[in-house]
Amino acid sequence: MSAPATTWLCPNPGDRERLVDMDRRLKPQRARAMGCLAVALIVAAVLGRVGWWSLLPLGVAAGGFAVVEHNMARLARPEYGVAVAWLLAQVSIAASVALTGAVDSPAIAWLVLPVATLPARFTTRGVNAGVAATAGLMLLATAAVEPSAALERPEYVLFALALLAATAVLSIALMRSDIEHREEAVIDPLTGMLNRAALRDRTRELAAQAGINERPVGVVVLDLDHFKQVNDDHGHGVGDAVLRDVAYRIRKELRAYDLAYRLGGEEFLVLLPGADVEVAVEIAETLRVAIEQNTGSLPACSASFGVSASVPGRFDYEAVFELADRALYAAKAAGRNTVRASTQGAAAGMAAVN
Repeated sequence: MSAPATTWLCPNPGDRERLVDMDRRLKPQRARAMGCLAVALIVAAVLGRVGWWSLLPLGVAAGGFAVVEHNMARLARPEYGVAVAWLLAQVSIAASVALTGAVDSPAIAWLVLPVATLPARFTTRGVNAGVAATAGLMLLATAAVEPSAALERPEYVLFALALLAATAVLSIALMRSDIEHREEAVIDPLTGMLNRAALRDRTRELAAQAGINERPVGVVVLDLDHFKQVNDDHGHGVGDAVLRDVAYRIRKELRAYDLAYRLGGEEFLVLLPGADVEVAVEIAETLRVAIEQNTGSLPACSASFGVSASVPGRFDYEAVFELADRALYAAKAAGRNTVRASTQGAAAGMAAVN
């Protein structure tokens, strides 16, 4: 059930959450950008400057992203799916460059366009890999295809490589600045989790998505048991360390496309797109066990869980959260360190898991 906590492209626990979120935000803009390129190719084809076949590589690139987007929720490592789709787009553009003049191709600059999106998704190592791959494809599509032309007109290739490097540098600087400002507003500084400010936007998006894909959305609310006692006995420094450890354990056990939030204090919330009550209960139980099985030097702790889910196709966050919150109180009343689930539409229908 759980996705790997980190990978080469997502070395930190929060990197995957950002990648999935940013790729979702880029989707409509990517469609518009590809539309602009398609219009240019169609006009050029009508004027007889290029063949209609030149639309094929663009279609391949669009298809690659469409496949990844369709399967994003099923990918344990969505970063690799996004990277493969991105590389496929670059290979398609490079093929167009090679077939439309190589060194003299008017499409050379198009290879730079996808590079501008890299810093929005990946860390520096991913951006560097993408820039290196693009530079290699640029050289293969120009100098390797027409070496004599590249020697006669080296400035064509040189200027394209310079544009690539300059775009990467500026994109990284702008994106890092944007991320820092955004994180100050939506990231909890102690745990690195998303906070209530981020929750508002995400619930609206999930409501819209649920209406389209006709899937439910699960909500899990959890509260650490007797956390005040941890602060009283060990100090707030240790209490903060416990909260950071719990946040890490939650992230580690969740699926790649689930989102976790710190609501405040020792209370957390998890949104589970596509999960009905039964699936949400299974995930909550996995989280309960993970939090309870603390084998480190920190004080042992446990958590109580309340679970609910929307009906397929309609997600009213406030209503579903209220049901989960009532279930959480039932879990506390039942002795804590347990999961209680609320049957959708019937807050009184509670079922114990542990």
